This record gives sequence, structure tokens and C-alpha cells, in this order.
Amino acid sequence: MRASTLRSFSGHAALPGGKADTLTETPFEMARREASEEIGLPRDDDEVRAPLTIEHLCQLPLYLARTSVVVGPCVAFLHAHDDATAAAGGRDVRVGEDLMPRLDAREVAAVFSAPLHNFLRVEDEVRREDESLLPGKKSDWYSGAWHDWHDRKWRMHNFHVPITNQKVSKPKVREGGQAAIAGELDKREDQGLTRYKVWGMTAKILVDAARIAFGEEPEFEHVAHVGDEDIIAKLQVTGQLEEKTSSRKDATDTGINDARTQIKQENPGAKL
Repeated sequence: MRASTLRSFSGHAALPGGKADTLTETPFEMARREASEEIGLPRDDDEVRAPLTIEHLCQLPLYLARTSVVVGPCVAFLHAHDDATAAAGGRDVRVGEDLMPRLDAREVAAVFSAPLHNFLRVEDEVRREDESLLPGKKSDWYSGAWHDWHDRKWRMHNFHVPITNQKVSKPKVREGGQAAIAGELDKREDQGLTRYKVWGMTAKILVDAARIAFGEEPEFEHVAHVGDEDIIAKLQVTGQLEEKTSSRKDATDTGINDARTQIKQENPGAKL
């Protein structure tokens, strides 16, 4: 959960990430650096506590946020299977319980998790013996609706992740010993908040990652294509996705619609 003090999407669920520090930084280097800075995930593989390991799997196509920001998701698998431990009959490290995040309170209010496969389902996926730990009904997990966005059909996914059945990590102190900026979230939980909402582009990325990982389609309606690279390419050509300057305008509805029209003319059968 993003800290309440951030200028954009404060208090919203998000994946760790940010912008490149240099032009030579690779996407995975960028992703590992940001994850290290925000939630304390080790930046270098040799700093990952054994038997934990991080496998870089792939990069998803680029996505265009509603704020005209382009995002390139990097997918990695953090797991704890160790052949020696398994052979000895020991317990593998449980990532969600044994990995202790070190959170930057200036950016992060809380870290939580959710089963990736559940982002293909309309209800909570839990073992029968764990159903009593869920808040409310299993059907509280998902809601969605279609919207028109820049002459395009956009499926807004809303996932409501239960936090009563998991450990939620929060920052303890800020730099200089000041109190952590998680007060607003704590207040909402004291008032009965039992689920964190995951929505928008973050939800879309998780749905697509689950579709690819499990080779399954969701139970709910969704946009079939993965990413927005065709539109992004056209906007890049027109200069609407360059670094912001005082003389440059953001990508507008008109600009994106023009890009879509050009794509349709070049690819008559394309579905956008």
C-alpha cells in the first residue's frame, strides 16, 4: 500500500517500481533496485537469505496507465524450495511468513500478499479449513465493470484482498525516529477495514500475469490483449510520451484516439 503522503495514488495498492536512474539500467536492475528501496527485498542475489532465491522469469508487454505513464512489468519468482532441506524432511522457508520486509515509510504504508491464481477467480480461493478466517463472504473478493477510455473498452477490475488471514507488514519508524506514516491505514483498520483493494492497472497486470502463468482465462469478463504497445508506439512517434518539459503536452484523449485510428487503418482487423 502506497503511503498517504505520496502525491500520486496515495493510499492505493501498487506493485514496487519506479523510474530508471540511468539510461544504462536494465528493466530488471530497475525493478530490483526499487523493490530494495521500497520494501527491502535484497537487490543482489548473493544477499538473499538461503534457501530463498529469486528467479527472473520474463518481462510483460508495456502498459499505458490512465495517467499516460508507460509501465514495463518485470516478473520474478521468489521461492524457498531447497533440495537439501526437502531430502532431510525439513520445512521450506515460507516466504510470506519468514521474509521480513524493511519498509520505507516515506513511500510504503503496508506490504501484503495474495495468491496469484486467485486473480483468475470471482471468489476467494482458500482451503476449507481456512474459510473461517475470511472476513465477510467469499464473493466479496471481486467486482468489475466496463468503462470507455479513449475510445476503448476498458475492464476495471477490483479485487478485495483479505488481511485477516495473513501477516501484514508495516513500517515501524521513519528516518530520524519519527512515527511511521501508516496512521490513516491503521485508523481505517480500527474502524473495520478487513480487505485491501487492488484495482486499475495493478489489477490488470496481475490478471495478465496469472493468465500467462497458469494458462487459464479468468472467470470474469476481461480485455483479451496483453499490454498496450501499439498505442504506446504511436504516441511515442508523435512525441507525447517524452520526458515532461514545460513545452510538452501530456498525451491527450485526442492524441490517443488519433493513434488508435492510425492503428486501425494499418491493421483493419485489429481489435483494440
